Amino acid sequence: MNVTRRGLMLAAPALLTLRPAWAATAPTPRAAEGPFYPVKIPADHDNDLVRIDSLVSEAGGEILQLRGAVTDIGAKPIAGAVVEIWQCDANGVYRHPGDPRPRLRDTAFQGFGRTTTDKDGRFNFRTIVPVPYPGRTPHIHAKIIADGRPVLTTQFYRSGYQDNNRDFLFNRMTSDERERVSMTIRPQSGNGRAAWETDILAVLP
Repeated sequence: MNVTRRGLMLAAPALLTLRPAWAATAPTPRAAEGPFYPVKIPADHDNDLVRIDSLVSEAGGEILQLRGAVTDIGAKPIAGAVVEIWQCDANGVYRHPGDPRPRLRDTAFQGFGRTTTDKDGRFNFRTIVPVPYPGRTPHIHAKIIADGRPVLTTQFYRSGYQDNNRDFLFNRMTSDERERVSMTIRPQSGNGRAAWETDILAVLP
């Protein structure tokens, strides 16, 4: 695990006030949806991707508490926005019929989650630390849907990860854009299972 101090070093209660200077004016960079957005939204699509309701065992991988907020370019919180995330499992396999390695899939990993921002624009997910899969550096896909605004589809990357600079989508962005979609992943204290946490900010035009 590569833990750095770059990116959004934000405590959850102060997520909307302690932010980089560019956050209030620059929208979050857009990115391709990619080939693995669900063909059909799964029955269990809550904000806990590590546990599927019908199963006893949790998914493998390192647990990640992902907290975030959705704002406009003036840093005003956007309440009621739908936030979706999806990613590959700890084996680098997506929960999608188009993934070429279905036999390696972790059947306990939900793979896709959806939640809604609260009155302060905040949201959270319980998922796993993203891992690489063939041809890509670790990332988490996200889609934000808010009334009256264009849908934002983007990807968030592990800050400072050694393979980022070899990733074709990461390299399309400017250095400032990369900062806006970089996650600083740090240890989470007081948790029985080894766990990590991060904070992200999605800014809508």
